[in-house]
Amino acid sequence: MDRTPKKPAAAWNDTRLVRECLSGSEQAWSLLIEKYKALIYSIPVKYGLPPQEAADVFQATCMELLTRLPQLREPGALPKWLMQVAHHQCYRWKRQSQRVVSRDAQPDLPEPKTPAIAETLVQQTQEEQMLREAMAELAPKCRRLIELLFFETPPRPYREVASELGLAVGSIGFSRQKCINRLRRRLGELGLD
Repeated sequence: MDRTPKKPAAAWNDTRLVRECLSGSEQAWSLLIEKYKALIYSIPVKYGLPPQEAADVFQATCMELLTRLPQLREPGALPKWLMQVAHHQCYRWKRQSQRVVSRDAQPDLPEPKTPAIAETLVQQTQEEQMLREAMAELAPKCRRLIELLFFETPPRPYREVASELGLAVGSIGFSRQKCINRLRRRLGELGLD
């Protein structure tokens, strides 16, 4: 009998998630969307789309994922593919909202080309996704400590952080450094130095 503990579904890598999705697992689909929802939604936010349009881009991207996932050759390319789809959806929305000339009046007008995605935007979005993945893999107390100290504006005072986490105020600095080191190590493993 195999006594090795199985990884929880939330820790599945993209290859397993894609395989399970393609086999019809609803749990895998939920986990896949949960894993990448912030990545997908971050693209329309960067384009400055209002919340309703950002939600439409998110939904269109998820629909594209649903219909085209069987064609994905390399599961490791999924994050970049999702960014591309979301960028194209944003560009399409922007283009439609800024259209002034009627194509009916001038049928010879060429169809506008989709511009190449700015490499810095792609890089920034990939790094944000790596950070989300690395944060998700931290122990809950460590993740919450980093969130309280670095992701809130303004950051909370150590006294409040210590109270919420049940720690001594004097141990926050040590715990913070230990958690940051774990996060850095995981980010390095993901390829973000």
